[in-house]
Amino acid sequence: MPKQIPAHIAVIMDGNGRWAKKRGLPPIAGHKKGADALKETVKACAEIGVKHLTVYAFSTENWGRPKEEVGFLMDLFMQTMEKEVEELNRNNVRLRFLGRLGQFSEKLQAKMKESMEKLQNNTGLNLNVMVNYGGRAEIVDALQELLNSPHLNVGNISESDISNHLYTAGIPDPDLLIRTANEMRISNFLLWQLAYAEIYVTPVFWPDFGKPQLLEAITDFNKRERRFGLRK
Repeated sequence: MPKQIPAHIAVIMDGNGRWAKKRGLPPIAGHKKGADALKETVKACAEIGVKHLTVYAFSTENWGRPKEEVGFLMDLFMQTMEKEVEELNRNNVRLRFLGRLGQFSEKLQAKMKESMEKLQNNTGLNLNVMVNYGGRAEIVDALQELLNSPHLNVGNISESDISNHLYTAGIPDPDLLIRTANEMRISNFLLWQLAYAEIYVTPVFWPDFGKPQLLEAITDFNKRERRFGLRK
């Protein structure tokens, strides 16, 4: 077991489509296997004492994918909530969906709300699922909310003012960002919050990611010297 466990891990779950293509399968097969990988990763994080896990499940740009694939993802979100909420509850996991939720169907929004309410009093791992999410959109929404605040002092806006109006308000910034499938970019994910996160990139496609790969990432994290811009 690694000596130091990051309090907050963020994950860009990439490679579902390539995993499926490599096996001669349709993209939806990769997404289905990716949901299993998320389940295993959530369980592993809860077991080793991670306090916050934030995953990039569906971006604002993903609406541009083929309609069949988007439709499958919407159905997969619904099915996963129906199947997994009870187990999340048994494992004391708190669930939050964060993003522009209003663009989803009323049925899916209602299911998200129901799932979050059922788990809202749990005190273990905090699972944040970013859906219809974009880092730039989040900052725009935060500024809009801030500008509409009756207590705003336009000449004295601080970093904490902006942080307190992000979707992730009240959640500490990630210590570690994991990106799968060997991609060297952050893809509009948590642009504000990742300012001082350690970044770990693995060639493993997301559907093949599990506890061993998670522990590898955390072991690498333990080798880093975090300075936060200071000289030590």
